[in-house]
Amino acid sequence: MQNYGKSRLAKPVSKRLLDSMVPTVNRILSVLLLCLILCACKQSVLEPVPDWAYPTNPAPPPGQKAPAPPQGTFQIPTSKLSFTRPELSNLFAAPDWHPASHPAMPVVVSHGRLPEVRACGYCHLPTGNGRPENARLAGLPVAYFVDQMKALRDGSRKSSVEGRAPTINMTKTAVAINDEEILAAAKYFASLPPESYVRVVETVMVPKSKIAGWLFKFDAKAGEEPLGQRILEGPEDFDQFELRDPGTKYIAYAPQGSIALGKKLAETWGDNKELECSSCHGPGLKGKENVPSIAGRAPTSIMRQLYDFKSGARRGAKSSEMDKVVKYMTNSDMLALSAYVATLKP
Repeated sequence: MQNYGKSRLAKPVSKRLLDSMVPTVNRILSVLLLCLILCACKQSVLEPVPDWAYPTNPAPPPGQKAPAPPQGTFQIPTSKLSFTRPELSNLFAAPDWHPASHPAMPVVVSHGRLPEVRACGYCHLPTGNGRPENARLAGLPVAYFVDQMKALRDGSRKSSVEGRAPTINMTKTAVAINDEEILAAAKYFASLPPESYVRVVETVMVPKSKIAGWLFKFDAKAGEEPLGQRILEGPEDFDQFELRDPGTKYIAYAPQGSIALGKKLAETWGDNKELECSSCHGPGLKGKENVPSIAGRAPTSIMRQLYDFKSGARRGAKSSEMDKVVKYMTNSDMLALSAYVATLKP
């Protein structure tokens, strides 16, 4: 009879064998620990809305009306034309300081169509270069423009923050506009050269400001405050901005080191750098085929789009391509990327 108690399987493992296994086990544990750390670092977490990217005009205190804007006839140094305050405030007639500097505007761009199709050129300017509270349309591919308008129309493209007039007006217009008007506007803006009017300044302290005109109005005489992890963007001359001068220049204060970090992210994003920005947006991020140029755009506008993609507010029109890009981005990543992109020449 065999003695099963002394089976070879029952023999104790030698100490030498155990000792030889220790380095291998340690390596396996180290790899597992590294994987756990990397997984923890690459969580897709939606951080709170960066309010600084969605500046919202404060409501006047109860019982008080907002102060009336200055009245009269207004001019700018670079034009012989003049406009009254009602003309500068009419969303159905775009003030055009330099009509000879661009092709004739289609009716939908110059005047829109009552009661809900506002003049595209009023908010986005006859030059198509827009302002920080909206977006630059100049140079957008026709197909991309059409797709975005349809996404706004069917509700798949929204904003992460409700109650902002620029978004409300754009949505109402998109719902009411017809396909022929969309195509006319798309062709007009596609024919215009994109330009940038913003300069990014890295700093720790910024002039105190208040929100007006859906962006920041700086007051150097009021002192300074810490910038923190924000980008504060506003016109260098607020009166010029209020006159809807297309030559208005803007300043965007960004945290120190933002531009360099944003450049690194733009060039290396993705596990194998496969999501780096130029792979879709082309060399210099100036656009490619039906993908828009993002170079030189207002940084707060870029930040809103990135966050809207991440939050799920912006859908439709091939948004799935951007979903992969923003999935693991933090608000700080988006801030840095926005600051860098704004420094590029369109």
